[in-house]
Amino acid sequence: MGAKQVRIAGGVALVGVLLAGALFWLLRGDDGDAAAQRAGEFLAAWPEDVSEEDGDNPAAELTDDPEAAASLMASVTRNLAADGRELTVSGESREVEGGDREVPYTATWDLGPGLPEWSYEANVRLTRADGGWTVRWEPAVLHPELTDGTTLVRQEDRPDRAPVLAAGGEELAGVGRVWSLSIWPAQLTDPDAAWEAVDGLDAGVDIEALQTRVEEADEDQAVPVVTLRDADYEEHRDAVEAVEGLQTAEGSRTLAHEARGLVGAVDAGSGEGTSGLQALHDAELTGVPTTEVVLADRETGAAVTTLAAGEGGAPGEPLRTTIDVEVQRAAEEALADQDQDGSIAAIRPSTGEVLALADQPADYARSAQGQYAPGSGFKIVTTAALLEGGTAADDVLGCAQFAEVDGREFHNQNEFELGDDTTLREAFVRSCNTTFIEHRDKVGHDELARAAEAFGVGTGWEAGFGAFSGRVPEFESDTDHAASLIGQGRVEAGPLAMAGVAATVAAGEFRVPVLLPDASEPETTDGETLSEETVETLRTLMREAVTGGTASALSGVPGTAHAKTGTAEVADGDGEITTNAWIVGYDADNDLAFAVMLLDGGSGGSHAGPVAAAFLDSLG
Repeated sequence: MGAKQVRIAGGVALVGVLLAGALFWLLRGDDGDAAAQRAGEFLAAWPEDVSEEDGDNPAAELTDDPEAAASLMASVTRNLAADGRELTVSGESREVEGGDREVPYTATWDLGPGLPEWSYEANVRLTRADGGWTVRWEPAVLHPELTDGTTLVRQEDRPDRAPVLAAGGEELAGVGRVWSLSIWPAQLTDPDAAWEAVDGLDAGVDIEALQTRVEEADEDQAVPVVTLRDADYEEHRDAVEAVEGLQTAEGSRTLAHEARGLVGAVDAGSGEGTSGLQALHDAELTGVPTTEVVLADRETGAAVTTLAAGEGGAPGEPLRTTIDVEVQRAAEEALADQDQDGSIAAIRPSTGEVLALADQPADYARSAQGQYAPGSGFKIVTTAALLEGGTAADDVLGCAQFAEVDGREFHNQNEFELGDDTTLREAFVRSCNTTFIEHRDKVGHDELARAAEAFGVGTGWEAGFGAFSGRVPEFESDTDHAASLIGQGRVEAGPLAMAGVAATVAAGEFRVPVLLPDASEPETTDGETLSEETVETLRTLMREAVTGGTASALSGVPGTAHAKTGTAEVADGDGEITTNAWIVGYDADNDLAFAVMLLDGGSGGSHAGPVAAAFLDSLG
């Protein structure tokens, strides 16, 4: 009995030892799991967008030195500027000296097309604190080669940006020389001379704001003023160099030479397209940079060693357009002589190729993307609807001084009237609003929309760069119906869409405008078409508008001009009514259709007409 008791006692003791050992290892396993969990929390909490100033870095708060951790993590994140990042615990935690634990992880950074995947292995070291695990901060937590005073930096060697080309291979935009003008306060002995010189540049510099910035700057701190194109700087070089304290630095930048609103701009710092074609086709034009990741000194930024390098960059691909430089320059010169802002669009009717998109100011391509009431130029569409519905050009429709619709009075420009015996032909040539309004029962929305579709208006084409095809919405009221027939109300189009209307008359059918022959599949439409009889009648009417109507400003231009003028009433920002002046047409001898729009004042015949004449004259 005693022996058995001993055995039992011994067995109990052995079981106790075994249980204690199992508990010991189990607890160590729990420690490992808890440490791995904390490491995962640390990696997950590392913000993808942090700054040293905002202090919002929950990952740093899980370390024993939050300030140092937040600073380096912000530096690395900012300097790498990754497109994406994955941080994944890659193994079990292991015990290291002092009772700490290490948890391995894999970091994978996407640094753009120059280095889409950069991976490395690192370890998060954790130490006991307050009954749990805390990340023991050291730079190597982020990368094994990081030390105090170093950081990771992404370096890119960008290839020259590819040019945007005209149809003949000329550069619409390419790398050009620029001059950055700044002021060195300590050297500025005659401030008034400096303000006068800067103002004389006509570069839009706010002189009062510049004075304030110079006054508040340190004496040895250069104050940037403006960046000038080479030609502009050369024009004012002597005046600038004569002023002590004005200093210049030569550089290069991607510049638009023609069609600036269409081509768009490029950010000088990042090299990225910010508007127009430069933004839309940024990836193709930029190419692929050569990308490296270096270990760098945090104080000087000097590279210590290269940690990773891409396989090599690739140059950007030139973007070819259908723009004809001669036509584009003629359009820009015609606008440059005007006090008003405006746009000109030109198309080759036989192909639909866009020949010119000119804008003043060149802040964006309103010539293609603008949305405006087209005014009486839209009567080409309304007249087509009447003709397709059975009305003949010589049918008598009348032209009263006023037409009242649901209490709203419509009138002709300058309140003229032509009389009861006025034909459709005369109403078109003289642009009588009341004729079309009084016969609105002949053209409902369906008829107007079908006619508009035959001209491509409102069909949704965008020519591969966001052009506006126009809009002919359902009528909301009888007055909306009346206004729509004369290109007012809620009917909208832009110069390119209206040039397409004229091109349809010239070619006999609508062709979707083409600007980027290599960049996208050509768009097609299988919608409504016009009868040959309607097309011939429109050609005759548009020619008569030139020889004896409102478009007489074009009667002396080379070629055989056909046109329709328009004056669209619009409300300005204060609710005051002003006008936009239009003329749309084509030159039958030179395969050219166009639309001219001048903003904020004037009429199609007296204002837009002479601009169109100057445009066509310069093309001979």
